[in-house]
Amino acid sequence: MGRKFFVGGNWKCNGTTDQVDKIVKILNEGQVPPTDVVEVVVSPPYVFLPVVKSQLRPEFQVAAQNCWVKKGGAFTGEVSAEMLANLGVPWVILGHSERRALLGESNEFVGDKVAYALSQGLKVIACVGETLEQREAGSTMDVVAAQTKAIAEKIKDWSNVVIAYEPVWAIGTGKVATPDQAQEVHASLRDWLKINVSPEVADSTRIIYGGSVTGANCKELAAKPDVDGFLVGGASLKPEFIDIINSATVKSA
Repeated sequence: MGRKFFVGGNWKCNGTTDQVDKIVKILNEGQVPPTDVVEVVVSPPYVFLPVVKSQLRPEFQVAAQNCWVKKGGAFTGEVSAEMLANLGVPWVILGHSERRALLGESNEFVGDKVAYALSQGLKVIACVGETLEQREAGSTMDVVAAQTKAIAEKIKDWSNVVIAYEPVWAIGTGKVATPDQAQEVHASLRDWLKINVSPEVADSTRIIYGGSVTGANCKELAAKPDVDGFLVGGASLKPEFIDIINSATVKSA
């Protein structure tokens, strides 16, 4: 097995220079397990990436929240994978449900983005997840499999991909998938990878959970065998993000 626990903090469209300084101070002073136990990546908005990267403790990495689907050029308002690589930003979040819903990013578009970012040397947190209507219709696994398939059709090497399962109905709502619900989808996703990609990829790819993760619920979620970490939204802006990072010790215990 040996999948290293992964904790990502998605700051979304939040922050001022003062707030960013405070968050970075909390992160830098926090007592957390060593890098052989947990990998930590924080994702501030584009404008704060250089300052966060320069001030953050060296064992924490940074991620962009998105990037363009191909080489840069006449695409006003976009940021290319090449630019992120040039800035030394190692990670990018792609296919977040907010972008799928609000900006109409299709499964295919996300698959193309993941492939292009990987080709430029970036590592990718690829997001999948179902809406409440889809869950109530019993189609959770169909939806998540289709989203994953669109990525699998475009890439060969999964070593720089982390899959984030984020049920849309749990993001920012305070509703959390129960540990059993999360485990069920993570295990099904791993089975899908085993059958459709390879047993090796299924075994080594980290599948992390996102959706109202807090300091209070993280340990119980982390104890599930197929939950390899978290993508944290609102709580990544608060001191409890340190508690969530520390839930990695549940796995190493």
